[in-house]
Amino acid sequence: MIDFVGKRKWFFLLSALVIIIAITSLAAFKLRPGIDFTGGTSMTLRFTPQVEQEQLRQEFTNLGHPETIVQMSGGDFLVRLKEISPQERESLTEGLETSLGSEVIARDYNAISASIAANTARNAGSAVMIAAVAMLFYIAWAFRRMPKPFRWGACAIIALVHDVLIVMGIFSILGRMANVEVNAMFITGLLAVVGYSVNNTVVAFDRIRENMVKGISSDFAVTVNSSLLETLARSLNTSLTTLCVILALFLFGGSTIHLFVAVLLVGLLAGTYSSLFIAGPLMVTWEKGEWGQLFSWIPFGKKPV
Repeated sequence: MIDFVGKRKWFFLLSALVIIIAITSLAAFKLRPGIDFTGGTSMTLRFTPQVEQEQLRQEFTNLGHPETIVQMSGGDFLVRLKEISPQERESLTEGLETSLGSEVIARDYNAISASIAANTARNAGSAVMIAAVAMLFYIAWAFRRMPKPFRWGACAIIALVHDVLIVMGIFSILGRMANVEVNAMFITGLLAVVGYSVNNTVVAFDRIRENMVKGISSDFAVTVNSSLLETLARSLNTSLTTLCVILALFLFGGSTIHLFVAVLLVGLLAGTYSSLFIAGPLMVTWEKGEWGQLFSWIPFGKKPV
């Protein structure tokens, strides 16, 4: 038996620590924008015979593109550099073939201007905000027969923000340590995480509503904890089956969607956690009016009263 509600302050403390790290990372490092948001050129290069990653990076520097980011994926290289024309791309690949002594096959060529990139960044932020607000009002409407329905929607959105901050914080760290860039696929994955997280939370809330109607207990905390226990198996089974799909996409989907898959993986773990350990217990905290004492306690070294 898991005491989701009784141990909620531990779960809140854990989430608070992770979110503080995520926000600190975002403030210090920010997200590393890809060409979808800054403008530039990306392409996938395959060499026959194969060349070394550091050797290829050095050759880009020698050819006048020191800003180039080179990442290896399988037998291909994902290359991102400043915006170049198709003619410049042909000249660049010819220069690489000559200097490296290897045949170059360029695939997945994408060029995005800076103005289009800026518009994409604005639209991406708007999409996430609109989705969150729409879900807030939808959940409040769906639970309109419950006492204080807006509270249900607010708790679901708080859990959602929790998941989004964790995903963004992790990718800001990856951007700093491994030059991982965010692009349109990152936003697509983030919106998928938003939908998954809210869906998991609504399932748990729906069971809480059913048990409130049944009147299994006059104590709201007991009702919430029992409901979360009843949905635990469903939540874990859904997460595991989704994880199988994510792993299949990572292994067989190709390098171009690896970022999307990584966002889904992090969001899956965060969303499963928040739907069980954050959203429902947060409802109890709100119901009991414990906001002021939420973190005003030190669990270490205290004797039970």
